Amino acid sequence: MPTRAKSHQPRPGKRPRPYGPILLAGLVVLVVALLAGWALRDPGNQAANAGALPQPPASPGASPGASPAASPARAGASPTAAVAGGTTVAGATTTAVDVYAHAHAGMLSPVVRDDPQLVYVPNLSDGTVSVIDQHTLRVVATYPTGRGPQHVVPSWDLRTLWVNNNVGNSLSPIDPRTGRLAGRAIPVTDPYNLYFTLDGKSAMVIAEANHSVDFRDPHTFALRHSLDVGSRCAGVNHVDFSPDGTYAIATCEFAGQLVKIDLAHERVLGYLDLGRTAAPQDIKIDPAGRVWYVADMNAGGVHLIDGDTLTKTGFVQTGPEAHGLYPSRDGRYLYVVNRGGMMTSDMVPFPHTGDRGSVSVISFTTRKIVANWAIPSGGTPDMGNVNADGTRLWLSGRRSNVVYVFDTGGNGGSDPTTGRLLTEIPVGHEPHGLAVWPQPGRYSLGHTGIMR
Repeated sequence: MPTRAKSHQPRPGKRPRPYGPILLAGLVVLVVALLAGWALRDPGNQAANAGALPQPPASPGASPGASPAASPARAGASPTAAVAGGTTVAGATTTAVDVYAHAHAGMLSPVVRDDPQLVYVPNLSDGTVSVIDQHTLRVVATYPTGRGPQHVVPSWDLRTLWVNNNVGNSLSPIDPRTGRLAGRAIPVTDPYNLYFTLDGKSAMVIAEANHSVDFRDPHTFALRHSLDVGSRCAGVNHVDFSPDGTYAIATCEFAGQLVKIDLAHERVLGYLDLGRTAAPQDIKIDPAGRVWYVADMNAGGVHLIDGDTLTKTGFVQTGPEAHGLYPSRDGRYLYVVNRGGMMTSDMVPFPHTGDRGSVSVISFTTRKIVANWAIPSGGTPDMGNVNADGTRLWLSGRRSNVVYVFDTGGNGGSDPTTGRLLTEIPVGHEPHGLAVWPQPGRYSLGHTGIMR
């Protein structure tokens, strides 16, 4: 506190001092000091001011011990702010991420809202695509595309479905507004699979036979850079992305490895060995952006991976020949597709026979199986996706030449314990990565519809 001013008389022979300005300055200092002291004594005011500041989004590897009050966004916490890869819930101490926040039921983009509800099935051995009406459950068209079509992939801007003609070295465009081919195929080398970076600036063609990830123009597919992932990633085939899009992790089926890729510099960051006989397939990140699930068809389950450190943290046994992975529409569950075969040789390419296929449902919260959907007559479910409202899971029957339709149980998949197989629809030979369209989401990261 400032000292109180005292009265002074001028000394003899000295000129009197102008005390008015001095007193005014002292008064100002006194008021400022009093205000500062009040602010320091009022922690509630400080907390309110601190809470008004924006909080940074959580890193992809944030500790799983975050405050429950801050997760997830749909639990009703507020306020919220949109960030790349999901929605953050900003509180006084922490931030939660929901990777799939923009891909829940009813969140169709205006771009796709009027697209017909169809399913596009690539028939690998026939070089064709079968088109199924989601309502009548009937094949309404079949047309040739190119040799060895592996997957039907939604473009980043949701305006084209690309058929990956792997053997034919081309991509055939389908117009989802008409359900028909939309022009000539574009020549592209070894397009086993196709993905897009979060910003939509690059397409990533997964050239499995060439051991490379080819970064291309997302519209013309002109090659910009071919990243050689080497023999340590033999059989590179499936990919998913960190919440902020800074890195991706790809599976290496024939090498039993994962490869982590720096997307800004398009370079390899490291590898993770899952074991000599491992055969990793599909890969999906959980809604919180912390745990990556990797299907291993030889191990019959999914590995749990910390993507930031690229370390294995666990394993969940599901069923024989675990293959495709799809989050439920509400983001609570992961559908693990078990193709049902038993490995007949531990030599690459690990042949399997059998038809004990099923779908295992894992809770993202507990990381445990909560339901298992069998195919009573036997089957080989492979790849697919969930429909727009989350009530149906569509899967190709790779060795059975059919498409399976599962009821996901409850309201939009809310009760997987009541899920079950609804029907089987005959299609062509060796159906593989089918696309269910339209899908909720702002943009597509590729494969059969990784929506964000």
